Amino acid sequence: MTQARQIAERLLDAQVDFLLAEVTGDRFAEVIARDVAAVLAVGDTIVFGDAVSLEQGEETVATVFDRIGGSPVIADTVGIFSDAIYDHIASNTEYTLGDVVDREPVEALLEKIFGMHQAQERILDRLTESPLVATVAARFVDKLIGDFMQANRERAEKIPGVSSLMSLGQSAANRAKKVADSTFVGDLAGKGALFALKRTNNAIRDMLRDAPVHSAAMEFWDLHADEPVAGLREYLTQKDLNELVQICYEIAVTTREKEYFGMLVRECVEVFYAKYSKHTLSAMLPELGLTADDISTEILRYGPAVIDAAKRNGVLAGLIRERLEPFFFSEQVLGILGGE
Repeated sequence: MTQARQIAERLLDAQVDFLLAEVTGDRFAEVIARDVAAVLAVGDTIVFGDAVSLEQGEETVATVFDRIGGSPVIADTVGIFSDAIYDHIASNTEYTLGDVVDREPVEALLEKIFGMHQAQERILDRLTESPLVATVAARFVDKLIGDFMQANRERAEKIPGVSSLMSLGQSAANRAKKVADSTFVGDLAGKGALFALKRTNNAIRDMLRDAPVHSAAMEFWDLHADEPVAGLREYLTQKDLNELVQICYEIAVTTREKEYFGMLVRECVEVFYAKYSKHTLSAMLPELGLTADDISTEILRYGPAVIDAAKRNGVLAGLIRERLEPFFFSEQVLGILGGE
């Protein structure tokens, strides 16, 4: 048995050396290509729906959103990423906004948004239900009228004798407003605010449907399309961007924890499962835009550096030996080597 064990040790050493050679130099690329092809050949015989149940898919996706979506890594890097992006934008004058974003999809997006009349009607209708929004609209209308009156006053005051008449009229208007705030006329003011909101909504509705808003928006885009990307920093500070990103991240994290979000995720998984459950695992790769060469390329992009480091410090050889040693030193193999 001692001789059998010595043979087993030599075979184990040879097996470890062989496997290390498989992941060394050009041989590693050949092994990866061979093994990827073998895995895909096996995948061609396995139907996705047979290998993964709908319940398993739902649990996996839920775990991804729960664990990765709220992981400390993302939480720590959200602000860092926003600062890095701002720094790059702030210094980049090589590209224009038009180089980064094509005009055609922007035009299609704006055309779709301005053409969504049902959504616009619903939003405007819901706005009329808010007293505060009505007050804002009333102040907006008052502001427009006030500015108009001020402009006319400045012109009228240039005419002798008109200045005193304007002052008298303004004084009377102020007294009337004070009375309205403390009597039943205040109710009329509230109705006036609602009336102002409806008039404002009608103006917005007419503007979206009849005015050349889409053309104006595209003109605004064209004005910026030829400017350097760095010009975007003029719209907000680095602190503004950082805080906006943090707020959006907080919204995403808190929404992820809601039961309704889980229902949406499960519905998406069910739709995906219904569409692809009859595909084989290998047939799904083209649907994802991947090929065997893509998989091999990505493995070879990172694999050699990791394996070389593991070989240099002896970790890889130790792991291989640890996995194979129980087999070579098993009673069955020792018995075979001993001639039993």
